[in-house]
Amino acid sequence: MIAKVESCGLSGIEGRIITVEVDITGGLPAYDTVGLPDKSVVESRERVRAAIRNSGFVLPPCRTVVNLAPADLKKEGALYDLPIALGILCALGELPEKALEGRMFVGELALGGEIRPVRGALSMALTARKQGFSALILPEENAEEAACVNGLAVVPAGSLKELCQALESEAELPCQPQQPWKGGREPEGTDFSAIRGQYAAKRAAEIAAAGGHNLLLFGPPGGGKTMLARAMPTILPALTFEEALEVTCIHSAAGQRERGLVKSRPFLAPHHSASAISIVGGGAHARPGMISMAHLGVLFLDEMPEFSRETLEALRQPLEDGVITVSRANGSLTYPARFMLVGAMNPCPCGKDGTPEGGCTCTAVQIARYRRRLSGPLLDRMDLFVQMQAVRYDDLHQKPAGEPSEAVRRRVEACRAVQRERFSSGAKVNAHMDQKEIERFCVMTPAARTLYRLEFDRRGMSGRGNARVLRVARTIADLAQSRLLEEEHLLEAMQYRSADQWLGG
Repeated sequence: MIAKVESCGLSGIEGRIITVEVDITGGLPAYDTVGLPDKSVVESRERVRAAIRNSGFVLPPCRTVVNLAPADLKKEGALYDLPIALGILCALGELPEKALEGRMFVGELALGGEIRPVRGALSMALTARKQGFSALILPEENAEEAACVNGLAVVPAGSLKELCQALESEAELPCQPQQPWKGGREPEGTDFSAIRGQYAAKRAAEIAAAGGHNLLLFGPPGGGKTMLARAMPTILPALTFEEALEVTCIHSAAGQRERGLVKSRPFLAPHHSASAISIVGGGAHARPGMISMAHLGVLFLDEMPEFSRETLEALRQPLEDGVITVSRANGSLTYPARFMLVGAMNPCPCGKDGTPEGGCTCTAVQIARYRRRLSGPLLDRMDLFVQMQAVRYDDLHQKPAGEPSEAVRRRVEACRAVQRERFSSGAKVNAHMDQKEIERFCVMTPAARTLYRLEFDRRGMSGRGNARVLRVARTIADLAQSRLLEEEHLLEAMQYRSADQWLGG
């Protein structure tokens, strides 16, 4: 007898419908799995057999063939255990076929029959709703995440035995209650009021947060570069529901499970010893990397020149396109990677070059080599460069506390609201404008245009540098509630590009 059970696999962060077909016939006992299964799918044979026996069912000697369709798509992971087990029981006559119709099943089985969580539950729920399934049956640990999808019955299953009893009785399956969206979580991190002095750097951080721009901080050790970068999440606006869905799909596909949706903007700070694959994505199973995990959030690279050249150069394409394509012999996967890059670096290997107290022990060759670790094309993709000085005693001990993050965040949110209205999209910001949008929205006053023409020729800016200056100027104008780009907006934006000369970019 042949039984069919609908399941779902992952292709990147997208769900793909997989039909599990089980054929049971008489003959010598055998068990074969076809349909491009990987090692974990082939090993499901032992897990499924043990789970069925330990759930109180009898497996007679028979020949079992499991086909995972479509046959040309590689299947990986243990999420097909549950649909395979249900298909076997249905083919043996232990379950009615009607109980499986119109429903999608995913889950890994323990030897005792318990159902364990899987990756990508939210993506599977979105696919199930899109394809018109009436219900998604999945492990209890994944139910809260999947229940964020409206218009789909999400049924948590604790064990194979309990699920089979419910399906056999044809009783109505208990659904996971949907939790209403109450907005993003309050951001965590260092409050801006704790950062003393460094007013120019905090202004640049506000502009970066308001327009989604990349930021490079450089200065001596102890000047507050890391502290300022870690305060960035506290001034970013909360995630919208659509953004939370997008971020959760990526984190779930990477195996970073949370109960329900991800409610705060990602902030990732990998160590400089991290490999290129761990940061951009890839590996044997082409999982999302840290740049995808930081999607719609911040990727902070402390001691940026200490990262390998391979890793830094791999950031160039996703910084420009907002996606990363991971290519392997068996295909290519594309992951979102629209993140804000915040980098921090010292002026030289010892960190004392240009400081008031002096004492730098680095040679000119060492300093030049250190700064050239950041290539010109990579620096050209940074929007704001800020040189931070050592903190003075008066700033630390006598000045009043600075402006709190909440006040800065209100201005950032107001600026983001202007951009939502401009682009008719909650996720798009000024940093993502293409050339046509720059020409349309970055309109200058006559005086500003004259000034900018002179500065453009004097600085010898590249085409990419020109676009980034205008994007930053547009954000500065939005913060000032100005429709046109004024001279002061352009001067401030160009000021943040002048430091790349110091860096050798």
